[in-house]
Amino acid sequence: MPSVLSHPVFARLFAAQVVALFGTGLLTVALGLLAFDLAGASAGAVLGTALAIKMVAYVGLAPVVQALSASLPRKGVLIGADLVRGGVALMLPFVTGVGQIYVLIFVLQAASATFTPAFQATIPDVLDDEADYTRALSLSRMAYDLESLLSPALAALLLTVISYHSLFVGTVLGFFGSAVLVASAHLPPRAPDSIPRPFVERVTRGTRIYLATPRLRGLLALNLTAAASSAFVIVNTVVLVRAGYGASEAALAMAMAAFGAGSMTAALALPGVLERTGDRPVMVAAAVCLTAVTMGGGLWLWRTGLPPWPVFLATWAVWGLLFAAIVTPSGRLLKRSARAEDRPGVFAAQFALSHACWLVTYPLAGWVGAAAGLGPALVLLGVLAGVGAVAALRLWPAEDDVALAHSHPDLPPDHPHLRAYPGQGRRHRHTFVIDDEHQAWPTHG
Repeated sequence: MPSVLSHPVFARLFAAQVVALFGTGLLTVALGLLAFDLAGASAGAVLGTALAIKMVAYVGLAPVVQALSASLPRKGVLIGADLVRGGVALMLPFVTGVGQIYVLIFVLQAASATFTPAFQATIPDVLDDEADYTRALSLSRMAYDLESLLSPALAALLLTVISYHSLFVGTVLGFFGSAVLVASAHLPPRAPDSIPRPFVERVTRGTRIYLATPRLRGLLALNLTAAASSAFVIVNTVVLVRAGYGASEAALAMAMAAFGAGSMTAALALPGVLERTGDRPVMVAAAVCLTAVTMGGGLWLWRTGLPPWPVFLATWAVWGLLFAAIVTPSGRLLKRSARAEDRPGVFAAQFALSHACWLVTYPLAGWVGAAAGLGPALVLLGVLAGVGAVAALRLWPAEDDVALAHSHPDLPPDHPHLRAYPGQGRRHRHTFVIDDEHQAWPTHG
């Protein structure tokens, strides 16, 4: 896997991702402390509202900002988004009211909704080889997991010598450092769209391609499984560890580390596994297993209570492994399912639709857990995960060939697309994606 870091452009982009992630991790800690300063015992409600604002910005803005920036240089878009995020982080230490936090968080997350899909859509243009791209996806997954493990520890260490307000400086440096690294990379130009399109079509095109492609409809269902199961981990681990086990903050860190270790194990193993088996068997099997773990864990928690601590940690590690086995290969499906010029829109659609799943499952995990208990909440989320797994099995065909035979009965004989396949006529076979000449997925042949 380190061999992919020998690619100079990807190495700079990966470094930009890492420093931005650590800046975000420091921001999470500092924002929690700032919310407590401003709202006291109501800090949880403030952070919950901020999280909801984040998800709404992600779901509503990603396709829109992608359409607005479609004609702009991708390097300028990435650098501009980083500078906005850094500027917002620079203002956060000076806020004096909760309302100001909400406004700044919305602006910051709007910039993230600009940066992340554009960044993700750039990587497959940098790494043409699918094996290298798979390794890059695994490295990206490991970076997220390492950040979640190390950022809180780094913040705790820094807080022994500085005030929490100074953590925002680390966030600023992370985003500005990311901008510098992106600026130093020689990015391939964005593939131009040969047809000028109205703004509304630019906004919706990526989502239309996404929803018209069977493997991506399956991916959306798998996003639901991953979100339903893992929302419980993210929202309720603190409740289980601190209230259920009566354990310390160190035990909470250990539980999240177990989840992260499972995820990193999957990221390390996936390049070799995917090369042998393909994406669908791995992702669907992981979804079925994750549903079983969620349902089984919920029934156990509901009827029996908490398992022994080592069993709990092992379960969280398995949870992390299965979660990563679903989400890590998703970039491969997106790359395979769109032309280069449509890829940013498809990545933006994945960003928005996957976060729409989290927007549903986060409140369910919290509200049902508080109202009915954690066991019933986990069972309900397990049912939702099962719906996603069954839908993926039905929506994503087992025979998922990249090249498909299909017909063009409405195209004139001299159409450029038909001329590209001489001797084959209106019925021919090639790598199939939804585009202007291919409006619907072939259902036969």
